[in-house]
Amino acid sequence: MAGIFSLNSLQAQQTTRIQIKHADAFNYNAKLGKDIQQLIGHVRLNQESTLFFSDSAYVNEKKRNFDAFSHVHIIVNDTLNLYGDKLHYEGRTRTAELFGNVILKDKKATLYTSHLIYNRNTQIAHYDMGGRILSDSNVLRSNLGYYDTKTRIFYFQRHVILNSRDDILQSDTLIYNTNNAIAYIKGPTVIRGKETTIFCSDGWFDTQSHDSKLFARPVIKSKSQTLTADSVIYNHHSTHGKAYGNIQIVDTSRQLVIEGQVSEMWNKTGISYVTKRATAISYDQQDSLFMHADTMWMFLDKKRKAKKMLAYHQVRFFRKDIQGSCDSLAYTMTDSTMRMFHNPVIWSGANQLTSDTISLVIRNGQMDTMTMTNNAFIISKDSTQMFNQIKGRTMIGYFRRNRIHRMKVDGNAQSIYWLRNDNKQLIGLNKAEASDMMIMISDNKIVGIDYLDKPSEKLYPPKEAKGNTSFLDGFNWLNYLRPVSKEDIFTQVKKKSANQNTENFK
Repeated sequence: MAGIFSLNSLQAQQTTRIQIKHADAFNYNAKLGKDIQQLIGHVRLNQESTLFFSDSAYVNEKKRNFDAFSHVHIIVNDTLNLYGDKLHYEGRTRTAELFGNVILKDKKATLYTSHLIYNRNTQIAHYDMGGRILSDSNVLRSNLGYYDTKTRIFYFQRHVILNSRDDILQSDTLIYNTNNAIAYIKGPTVIRGKETTIFCSDGWFDTQSHDSKLFARPVIKSKSQTLTADSVIYNHHSTHGKAYGNIQIVDTSRQLVIEGQVSEMWNKTGISYVTKRATAISYDQQDSLFMHADTMWMFLDKKRKAKKMLAYHQVRFFRKDIQGSCDSLAYTMTDSTMRMFHNPVIWSGANQLTSDTISLVIRNGQMDTMTMTNNAFIISKDSTQMFNQIKGRTMIGYFRRNRIHRMKVDGNAQSIYWLRNDNKQLIGLNKAEASDMMIMISDNKIVGIDYLDKPSEKLYPPKEAKGNTSFLDGFNWLNYLRPVSKEDIFTQVKKKSANQNTENFK
């Protein structure tokens, strides 16, 4: 006990005394306490290098504390000043507690509050009754906060609001560095800008450059689109950003979802793209269409609604009633048309449809018409080694309940059709040509062909219906490319030549 007592006594002796430098009047009032001096008028005190000013004060030199009243001013050093209506100061712990119209001011920030505790040992100021901070052009507010005057970093808690030019940040926990004007997000946070609203819980926001880097699945919302990703780099002024990991873009106005692993966006111009396992999902009440491509681009109109989507390279899509493949694709929302380019192929039931380009019109969430331009070709598998075929310059298909029920062939129409009796026994091969042709389809199977304008036909008996006779020029069976499920759209399949496919059936 003696050793401890000696150590405590030594520490008390080493505590610097509070010195009275000036007062207009000195009073003694026994009611205030025998060790208390009452100072009135232009009071000036100091402890070490810290100066204290006020209109009046009660000083207890024995306990080394004092209370100061009216026009309180503390000069901690050349850069740090504190002001208030009332001050209680403990000299032994070097702790100042200020009340009423409190202001803390240094070169980087000014803090306004009604109650503040400042510890000279730790150089940390603490407020718990709400505070407002001005730093550069930023205004920050919170219910509770700490300010490390040595590092010039604020720690905010409870109802934090940061106003930075056109952005408003609201958070539960925030760290703000006044040296570089960067806010570090450490809890549920909302950042509202002119074009977007961001929801996040981890990351940082540079209030000068308006750059932010966000982690832990941030969400960026615009008028009709929502982007979610593992992490996002975004500039709130230019609205340019990049997203990484498990990306999902939802456009509720177009019932469209785009997914991928890497994305870049320019929200001001309404342009964005997704790559690395890029997927588009078009959904309606009946079914959803799943599409994959190497890269997908999205374009918004002036009302911030999706107007066009472009898909490039290795495009494959799947829906229960229709599947497709091509090298590139464009979908325009204004006319609800999907245009397929470079070796396009569509499968509908037992039918394979190919041409130089294919356009598919969708109305009210359902397939309406399809146009096949140049070298249009339909193949329908009849049995293991037999194929019904129709060829022409242009074809127009009409859908009913998302199924093709009629096809019109315009120009140079040719057909090969395997005829069977009611017992499904083979009668022969019918080969026909006409300028135009109308094809009737039921349950995704060809049930009838009407030849228009100068048709010519020839029926081959089964023994003669072999080899080149049973294939039209340009026959290319591509069933190995056909996606069989929504997961299969990601399978990369090397394309075979037309000759290779034909040889397999001769």
